[in-house]
Amino acid sequence: MATEPRWDDTPPSEERYERTFSFPGELRNVTGARLAAEGFLRALSREAPPGAQEYWDDILLVVTELAANAIQYAPGPFDLRMRRTFDGVHVTMRDTNPARPEPRPFHPRTGGGGIGWHLVHTLCSQVSVVVHDTGKDIHAFLPW
Repeated sequence: MATEPRWDDTPPSEERYERTFSFPGELRNVTGARLAAEGFLRALSREAPPGAQEYWDDILLVVTELAANAIQYAPGPFDLRMRRTFDGVHVTMRDTNPARPEPRPFHPRTGGGGIGWHLVHTLCSQVSVVVHDTGKDIHAFLPW
């Protein structure tokens, strides 16, 4: 039984939408990461608009939280990689600290943080951490 090819040679849209941004690890790079993510989403939305406005906002919030954590807990540079997947956006944050993130108690009356890692897990459909010799990669998958 002969089979016919199912696709042509044109790469699917998810392969055309992938960007990596590198930052030296300064406080102002949290804003830079958010702006880079916004530019990526703007380009992506021209061909594939988000299914809901909150998907855009959720992705920006996750990128901001991951960048802030990279600045606070991992000395040195960090990289942000974003790519379109079949049904969403895959965000990878690479930093120089090999320690896995741990959720901290959140105390709204006393402040001091503790909500970021909880937010990331709440907004993402999947989160994983891969430790390597020079740090770690945090993979976050969000709907689009």
